[in-house]
Amino acid sequence: MLTVQIVLFDGFDLLDALAPYEVFCAAAMMSNDALEVKLVTAEGARAVASGTQGLPIEAAGKLDPNRAGIILVPGAAGDVESDGPDSVPAILARTANTKLTGMIREALGRKDIIVSTVCGGSLVLAMGGLLEGRRAVTHHLGMEVLGATGVLPVKARVVDDGNLVSGGGVTSGLDVALHLVERELGPRIAHAIEELFEYERRGIAWRAQGMVPNSEKTETDKESNLVLSTEAVNPPSPPLQNTSGHTESVFDGEWDVTIATPVGKMDVKLSIATSHGEVRGTATQGDETVKFMSPVIQGNKLTWSQQVTKPMRLNLKFDVTVDGDELHGTAKAGVLPASRVAGKRLKSTFQQ
Repeated sequence: MLTVQIVLFDGFDLLDALAPYEVFCAAAMMSNDALEVKLVTAEGARAVASGTQGLPIEAAGKLDPNRAGIILVPGAAGDVESDGPDSVPAILARTANTKLTGMIREALGRKDIIVSTVCGGSLVLAMGGLLEGRRAVTHHLGMEVLGATGVLPVKARVVDDGNLVSGGGVTSGLDVALHLVERELGPRIAHAIEELFEYERRGIAWRAQGMVPNSEKTETDKESNLVLSTEAVNPPSPPLQNTSGHTESVFDGEWDVTIATPVGKMDVKLSIATSHGEVRGTATQGDETVKFMSPVIQGNKLTWSQQVTKPMRLNLKFDVTVDGDELHGTAKAGVLPASRVAGKRLKSTFQQ
């Protein structure tokens, strides 16, 4: 018997979870109970408050990441315009920071389990660092964020990447479930459900099969770590020199920085050095140190990209300015609200 486990979490979207639930229940009815479907949580049996006016749904048990079959993770329902604790990004990030992430990681390591997602469910997994390098889709508002986590976004209704099957916006839960029914039980059962529901799937499920379209044959742009000249915009200021005579920038030194994200503050140590017209930097958070990607200085403005893993896995784009020993600016990931960045220089490596 095929087991389907639909995972609920506080703030989950009702339609993301219950539309597939009904499809799988219909599949069980039409196949003489060839499958069973359960509502579960990472913690165990409990009433789970949905993100739709807190409507509670009862989960019958605990997710078993070692049980063969299908695991489905829905997205969240909440505020899509603010960056407060009830916003969709905040709910997804909180979920990614629970033990659910470890359980899904375990499930993805098994050959007899398909992990599926609907809408923001793929973002939960991506924010937990589980989908880097994988093909997936989410709600159209979250596609930039999905890409910022290292996922390869595909603009399709359903993306079938082997043991990972993801769906786009909220109503794609019907399409994901029907695709999985067809894949596991066959097209006749899936077609019978479509007739019963008077619903026809939209679009083609994307798979990494067949010829590759020319539009997908692109090369990654390479950017150099150059300090751009701003003489055409502002008069040049006298260069800052260190004791060895190498030209440096106003950003050089050690910085204590705080990033105020919608899901909590991040304390980061920045180390920035410029030599012979090239800027390099690292960011340290806890025991993890990462290098700046594509840093560019223009006068007192510095931009760069950086991957973070806490409080979620994201590729952030920084845009900051310096005023003496203070640093201010923003960090942004896709369409997520910009996070405020502020810091103070702890140690300078240059002299005027």
